[in-house]
Amino acid sequence: MAKIKKGDQVTILTGKDNGKTGTVSAVLPKENKVIVDGLNIVKKTVKGSEKNPRGGIVEKSAPMDISNVQLVCSKCNKGSRVGFKVLKNGKKERICRRCKSEVKE
Repeated sequence: MAKIKKGDQVTILTGKDNGKTGTVSAVLPKENKVIVDGLNIVKKTVKGSEKNPRGGIVEKSAPMDISNVQLVCSKCNKGSRVGFKVLKNGKKERICRRCKSEVKE
C-alpha cells in the first residue's frame, strides 16, 4: 500500500514551490516520483502536430521526488507523515501521524 496516492492533497517541502499545496495527478512508483497539478512547472519545446499545429513552448508539470512532498491531513489541515493501522478484518488503512485520524481518499 502506497503512502501517497493519486488525488491526495500534498504540500511541497523543498525546491522552488516550497510551502505550496496541490493535488497529486499521477504517481510513478518505479521512478519514486509524483506529479502535482500546477506545481513544478517546466517549459518544454514541442514540435508541431495535428493536435498542436504550430508547436512552440508548452508549460507542464514535471515529476518530483516523492520524498519532497508531504500528505496534508484532512482533519488537522497540516502536513504530516503517514502511518498504517491494521483493522480487525485484515485491511490496512492510512493514518495521520499527527492526529491519529484516518486519511480520507
